[in-house]
Amino acid sequence: MAIPVPLTHERGTSKSPLYLPFLSGFYEHFAQPLAWVAFRAVIGGMLMIEGYPKIMAPMAQVGFVENLGFHPGWLFSPLLAGMQFFGGALIALGLFTRPAALANGVMLAITLWFHFAFPYGHAFLTDQGIAALKGGSEFFTPAGVKRLADGGTLFLEQVQTKAELASLFWMGGALFFAAFGGGQWSVDRNIIKREF
Repeated sequence: MAIPVPLTHERGTSKSPLYLPFLSGFYEHFAQPLAWVAFRAVIGGMLMIEGYPKIMAPMAQVGFVENLGFHPGWLFSPLLAGMQFFGGALIALGLFTRPAALANGVMLAITLWFHFAFPYGHAFLTDQGIAALKGGSEFFTPAGVKRLADGGTLFLEQVQTKAELASLFWMGGALFFAAFGGGQWSVDRNIIKREF
């Protein structure tokens, strides 16, 4: 789906807002549709990657979804797996894009809330654990000692921030496609010729 370029009218003529107006056809017919496909592939592909382990073990999330208040877990755990993996594939293809993206956008909003409500914690190690680590042990690699020297506080803060940002990015991307559809080079638009 090409985003229309607004035209300004001067003395009855149309003037392109582009510095290089001769590129308008390139942008409209190639660059914009390609960017739409690339972004769709990223959002859908990332959902598929995250959903693949859940598809391989569809009941593994029973306790997790029930702790979030979604009962019965035996229903919502495989539903979550299918929504992520197959919904991601639908988004990547541009097939039934809006409903697949909306379902995943809602799920990702819940995931974002979860990361804020249940952070990873302050540290891996207690003060005694830090003292034992600094005392020397063959159980830790030099990189592990460096990473855990503060008890893992900085590492957990980085993990927390990345989890929040990833959920925010995926949610924004999914809701973008829920609002605008799969774009000009989607299965919805080119094969089915209909969109939700």
